[in-house]
Amino acid sequence: MDWRDLGASLAKAGAPIIGTALGGPLGGMIGSAVGGVVADVLGVEPTPAAVDAAIRTTSAPELHAKLSAAESEAQAKWPALAEMVKAEAEAQARALADTNATMRAEAAAGDPVQRWWRPLYAVELTLECAAFWLAVVRALLVGDAGPLNAAIGATGLLSVYWGARFAVLGVYVNGRSREKQAALTGEAVPGVIGAVVKAVRGRK
Repeated sequence: MDWRDLGASLAKAGAPIIGTALGGPLGGMIGSAVGGVVADVLGVEPTPAAVDAAIRTTSAPELHAKLSAAESEAQAKWPALAEMVKAEAEAQARALADTNATMRAEAAAGDPVQRWWRPLYAVELTLECAAFWLAVVRALLVGDAGPLNAAIGATGLLSVYWGARFAVLGVYVNGRSREKQAALTGEAVPGVIGAVVKAVRGRK
């Protein structure tokens, strides 16, 4: 475990600036310094493992209060820290907004390929998985070891292949859900990056 591994836990527990800084591309460079501030506030050794244990065992209200103090101390020592995190988070938010705008433009376009490739992708992936498992079940019923051995031998490859394909589908489903909510409410629905930006701005 290193300091970068604690980024998400710290951001979720009440230190969005420190957590995002540690989890970002500069986490390896600033980890020991920023992490040391967190360790000092939590009263533990300045190591990732000790801080991780403290995060897991400290009550939520006490942890939130201590991490808020750590955020204030870190910003006082390194004024550029919050600006760095804010700039990074807003850059990611802009990239995400551009992606969502492209998806909305495709949905509104008259080109059938642009409008339907993602739904067709989901249908094809569903049918592909169903066909695979039907073949496996049939092999079990008839006692044919050939397809079963082939499936077992390709487990690693299939895990990577389907993992990547379902990840793409998950991004699409999440994006579409947020677009539908925005269409109903008239307001943009913030994602994780948006929440970080809001938290950082709130501490300025």
